[in-house]
Amino acid sequence: MPRIARHAPLRVRQAKPHLRYMAFLSYSHDDEADASWLHESLENFRVPPRLIGQLTDMGPVPKRLTPIFRDRHELAAAADLGEEIEEAIAASRFLIVLCSKTAAQSHWINEEIALFKRLHQDERVLAVILDGEPFASDDPDRAGDECFPQALRTRFDSRGRPTTQRAEPLAADLRDSGDGRRMGLLKTIAGMLGVGLDELAQREAHRRHKRMMILTAASVAGMLFTSGLAYTAIQARDEARDQRREADKLLSFMLGDLREKLEPIGRLDVLDSVGAKALAYYESQDKSGLSDEALAQRSRALTLMGEMAFTRGDLDGALRRYREAMASTGEAAHRFPDNPQSLFDHAQNVFWVAYVDFRRGDSDKAVGGFREYRRLADRMIALAPGNADYRMERIYADTNLGTVLASQRRFGEAAEVYQQSLDRSEDLAAKFPGNLDYQRHLAEALAWLAQAREDVGQFDEAIAHRQREIGLLDRLWATNKGDTTLKKKELAARRSLARLHASQGQLDKALEDSRAASSLLEFLTKVEPANTDWLQIGAASNFERASLELAANRPGDARMWGEAACDTAQKLAARDRSVTLWRIGLNLDCQQTRARIAMRAGVPADAIRYSQQALALARTEKDAISRGFEIAYAEMLLGDALSRDGQSDAAHGAYLRAFQAWPSKVEEKPEELARQVMLFRRLGRQSDAAPLVERLKAMGYRHPDFRMQ
Repeated sequence: MPRIARHAPLRVRQAKPHLRYMAFLSYSHDDEADASWLHESLENFRVPPRLIGQLTDMGPVPKRLTPIFRDRHELAAAADLGEEIEEAIAASRFLIVLCSKTAAQSHWINEEIALFKRLHQDERVLAVILDGEPFASDDPDRAGDECFPQALRTRFDSRGRPTTQRAEPLAADLRDSGDGRRMGLLKTIAGMLGVGLDELAQREAHRRHKRMMILTAASVAGMLFTSGLAYTAIQARDEARDQRREADKLLSFMLGDLREKLEPIGRLDVLDSVGAKALAYYESQDKSGLSDEALAQRSRALTLMGEMAFTRGDLDGALRRYREAMASTGEAAHRFPDNPQSLFDHAQNVFWVAYVDFRRGDSDKAVGGFREYRRLADRMIALAPGNADYRMERIYADTNLGTVLASQRRFGEAAEVYQQSLDRSEDLAAKFPGNLDYQRHLAEALAWLAQAREDVGQFDEAIAHRQREIGLLDRLWATNKGDTTLKKKELAARRSLARLHASQGQLDKALEDSRAASSLLEFLTKVEPANTDWLQIGAASNFERASLELAANRPGDARMWGEAACDTAQKLAARDRSVTLWRIGLNLDCQQTRARIAMRAGVPADAIRYSQQALALARTEKDAISRGFEIAYAEMLLGDALSRDGQSDAAHGAYLRAFQAWPSKVEEKPEELARQVMLFRRLGRQSDAAPLVERLKAMGYRHPDFRMQ
């Protein structure tokens, strides 16, 4: 997104510097395609000669509207982006804000508007509407449709200070339902020149008419010549059209039926090749001559390549493809708002962009994207209520919402949302028993609800959901041999059952499930060794296997599984360090596992070193609550290692720091409650531990790592 100096203070208007820019273009990079068009159109616009030099409220009318500042162009080599942005805003005659629902949520766009208004006048801020509605936030139920950032809606006084009065900026509406692109451009230019729109439009129309007369004369002069070539051209055109139709049919098959056949067997190499060949074909065509369906096919190819890059751990490459596809599908959804297929194609890219944000720990951006995804799903259902696939999109949207709620530690709310998702999934699966996708998602809905039940300590319900899930996966596998996505789901289910049985103190059952998970992991990695989803799940599974082997008093086996998981974690982190789960989460598990194994082996010095490394990693966690829990657990491990080393005072200090880091007033998982019990006991606070022990007993929590007596 456009950036501004984070330290920029609120200040009164200062003497203006040399205004070397005609305008500063402020926009969300999600709207980059529209920004590029507007930037090029403004700089290429030639002011009518009879207007040049006229004195208006905006000063003398210039010959050209150049230069227009865009940070992507001007700041490529800047050392201090914040200071350069401030200087560019101060040196611009106008601020042009591309207004969309994404822009309205952008902190940096809002800061740019506020800074410009402090230094210049409100009247020199021009709004260009791309989507959403101005002042929609006046109605709380429509706040998500707001397209004006807060500073754009706020009037600033003569000293550059925000007031309580509402600003009414000059706005051009580029939407087809508004001014349209051409008239919206002229409206923006008229505002910059300080002339009437009618006058500018008439002069522009006159110039177009004159140009048309010249072109018409040239066309007539060349008509006789071209008529001689017409027959040959028509033949060539028809042949090219037939070839394109055949190519489009082939590519439709590649991106549709062929993809559906290859995806379940995990052939990333072939899928990647399919997407690349489809994209190469469309890139070789003149995009202006492509049909709407061909443009949609091109977007699907981009989305497919984004998914393949995502699966291989290339999040930057995936995001680049998703955003490029989203620009195209967003335009199609804007042009055809009542076409559910256009909305469906756009929703896929909206989801993936939000999911990348979620994987990178930016939950705020992810929430906005997932809400837009759910809105699109609801619109699809409203347009085609009988379409079961669109109802599935709503189920996916509910699952996303539950995931966000769980990440915010609102486990009870997440369970309610997941229950709704399961109810909808069961309804679809019952109505269409032969539909593999609906049956597969029923298994997924059971998995999400089981996880939520596990998080709140409802172990029996969670086990029942997991066992039902595995039974369904077994039945699906019997008729769909080779569908590796089913085995991936079973791997996650076996991991969960291992944790659940361990939580109930059933170590033998837990180890049995963990061994089954290990076998599934071995099978999957042989099919596609580069699949990062499988590697990530496998690393977590092996850390859990190491913990269980340690509980079973087999430190040698624990070390073997722990080191295998650590090796996978390091490889994943090396692929993309922007993924917080790989860079921090899995490496935290690694150092913690090593510390526990070292303590069991009687090597406290190693345990201290690993605990300190875990503590350093925990401090880099972005989420404050997760950071608190991880720091507290790392300090506990450090305290235990110091105690084993005979450093009782230092150990007590580590326990105190763990207590201070422990998050308060948040929902806690059973494992976290158990760790808090152990921390209280290490500090000699038995009375504080007692009520937590009772809560754990009521859940039936009897994990072998924790003694609840």
